Amino acid sequence: MDVFEQGLSTQQNGTQKSNIDVISLDSSLSSEQEAEVENNNASSTSTSSSKISRSNDILSESLNIIEYEIPSHEPMTYKDAIHYNPTKEDCYKTRLCLKAIGISKFIDLSLSETPGASDFVYLIKLLGFAPKEYPEDENSTETVYTLVKYLQRAMHRVITTRTKKLDFHTIDHLIEAIKTSKNILVLTGAGISTSLGIPDFRSSEGFYTKLQEQGLDDPQTVFDLEYFKQDPSLFYSIAHLVLPPEGSFTPLHGFIKLLADKGSLLRNYTQNIDNLEANAGIPSEKVIQCHGSFATASCVTCKYKIPGETIFEEIRNSELPLCPFCIKRRQKLIKEIEALDDSEQGISRHSFTFLGSTVKRSYAESYGVMKPDITFFGEDLPRVFHDNIIQDVKNCDLLLCIGTSLKVAPVSEIVNKVKPEIPQVLINKDPVTHTEFDISLLGYCDELIVYLCEAMGWKIDHPKVDELLESIEGLMELEGVSGRYQLVLKEEESQEVTQLQATPIESSHRQFQEASPMGL
Repeated sequence: MDVFEQGLSTQQNGTQKSNIDVISLDSSLSSEQEAEVENNNASSTSTSSSKISRSNDILSESLNIIEYEIPSHEPMTYKDAIHYNPTKEDCYKTRLCLKAIGISKFIDLSLSETPGASDFVYLIKLLGFAPKEYPEDENSTETVYTLVKYLQRAMHRVITTRTKKLDFHTIDHLIEAIKTSKNILVLTGAGISTSLGIPDFRSSEGFYTKLQEQGLDDPQTVFDLEYFKQDPSLFYSIAHLVLPPEGSFTPLHGFIKLLADKGSLLRNYTQNIDNLEANAGIPSEKVIQCHGSFATASCVTCKYKIPGETIFEEIRNSELPLCPFCIKRRQKLIKEIEALDDSEQGISRHSFTFLGSTVKRSYAESYGVMKPDITFFGEDLPRVFHDNIIQDVKNCDLLLCIGTSLKVAPVSEIVNKVKPEIPQVLINKDPVTHTEFDISLLGYCDELIVYLCEAMGWKIDHPKVDELLESIEGLMELEGVSGRYQLVLKEEESQEVTQLQATPIESSHRQFQEASPMGL
């Protein structure tokens, strides 16, 4: 685990306190990254890929650092380097330096022309990492080679993940930021709608789990464009489960509307397809539905577009909604296919001409079918996403990620595009350990947001606010994890609270072993 995640941990001798937890850099890379490292020799440490170089240029510009300094040290033995314990501030500065100037310049600045084993260990420690095991013979070529690989992995992890801020980790910091920020970027996921009975997708009780329980091997097939064209009935057999309730929205949606009313909402990028933002009255120009929504539907054949609610009745009845302009042609097409199937000629034909156009035999079932304008796998994100995201990332002065596990690209990559000095906050039922947030509030989104608004003296316009406030005991700061808080509801059993205290440390350590990046 990372120095900034764990805080203090006990070194292997059981007595000395350290800012660095003992981790395994041996298993910190994926198989692809491992292969890349194995193909490099020790001298390749001073080179970086063009992709990383481009990232460094962007970071250098945003950090605007003029001078770079690696904390100096007196010459130390290999043993002393192994037990060296840098301060959080030194690790923070070292990581910022690496991000700003890039791997090649960083190596030139921090290592002599003939570095020894102790120099490599010292630099790995300054980056906030420590191998679980150290080679015994400091003078052997194999030891230096192993330490070079450890350093490569540590630098790769720092380069590819965000650096957590040292001065933004309390609830007071968060409240002040929400009150004073003028361009708040809100990234939302399925967790903000579950209180209305709309399932999320990836949890143990989510939509994909339910589909697997019904015998579907790959539940994501339901939202695969190619599969929809071949058999739209699969999607419409389950679409009612994610159909938005009419006129409803959650207190969390009410909070986003409140930000818009106060003039501090830059944009809400939502991964949800339920269109509840419209129900809450959030201005449409402030919302980007990254994965589309049920707000409209289009014919897959002629592209005729209609309001989404036009086909809600068919969706609730698990029926195929058909385009009024294509329905007669669809009936004729089906008859022609049936006639072909009665002949040997039709058995082997993959496509045929119908009304002057070539029609794939496998797509016949979707001819003239209306499809909600949801972004399926295999489709590009809406153009409005690409038209706005670059400028919004530049203008953002606070990032709130709410109700999302950040597992679907490219939306999940937004957190790594925001300038490193901009505070990032997670509000979610479960921790997200593959990226670094300055503050994480864990619990139900609605309860957390009404608690925060109460502390700020803000009032969300929603009938359930008072009821939710009555159910909240408070926030508990989790031990050993800076900036991570757990929502505590009234009448919770003490055993549950004890389990909550242990969860973040265990899950973060496990995630690190599985090679996800851990930053400050």
